[in-house]
Amino acid sequence: MDELVGRLVANIGVDRAVAEKAVGIILAFLLKEGPSDKVQALINQMPGADAAVQAASGEDSGMGGVMGVGTKLMAVGLGMSEMQGVTREILAYSRETAGEDTVGEIVGSIPGLGQFI
Repeated sequence: MDELVGRLVANIGVDRAVAEKAVGIILAFLLKEGPSDKVQALINQMPGADAAVQAASGEDSGMGGVMGVGTKLMAVGLGMSEMQGVTREILAYSRETAGEDTVGEIVGSIPGLGQFI
């Protein structure tokens, strides 16, 4: 996960702590909304991701779906363009880690996620 967080800091320009929180929020969202077996397999391939998901799972915006994850990301300090950049970078890293087919299936199963990538 250090590599992914480093990429977010370098490519998106977000603070490291914000990047770590954003990864946890997005992975927790994918786990809740997507095919849990595929998402869990992805998380298992990212050292430290389980802890990030656990930390993010305790934060509840009161909303579900894409709107809920957007609210959580705004709460940690991301604007819309940063949200899109962070999401794209996480998905690019996920494709490198788990493969295009797995990530495509995850993204395709979540209504509204396509607007962020």
